[in-house]
Amino acid sequence: MPRKKLKLDELSQTHGKVENRPITLDQIWGDDGKRKYGTLDSEKYSQYLADLNKSDLQAHAIKIGLVPIDNRETLVKRLKTEFKKHISLYTARPNIDNVGKLSKKSKDILSEGR
Repeated sequence: MPRKKLKLDELSQTHGKVENRPITLDQIWGDDGKRKYGTLDSEKYSQYLADLNKSDLQAHAIKIGLVPIDNRETLVKRLKTEFKKHISLYTARPNIDNVGKLSKKSKDILSEGR
């Protein structure tokens, strides 16, 4: 029985590109980022920090790997900064191919190092 020829419009193809490429060893081992802080939501984490008393806040800083300090506001600010660094490892980065066409001047600037 002869095979039916498929039209080009009927064919589908995938690009095979891995969209969510792991960056750290923890990601390779299957960590989704929630183990260290319990969440990846900054509002939930801010509320968690607001609910902690000073000694619990310092214990949390030690657990995260920061040196606890006596000033609560500064400690909370440092903890939030570390949290933002952590979630940046687990959030998808924008695809620069979809940003748009670059101007000739931009392309010239970017190609200077070649």
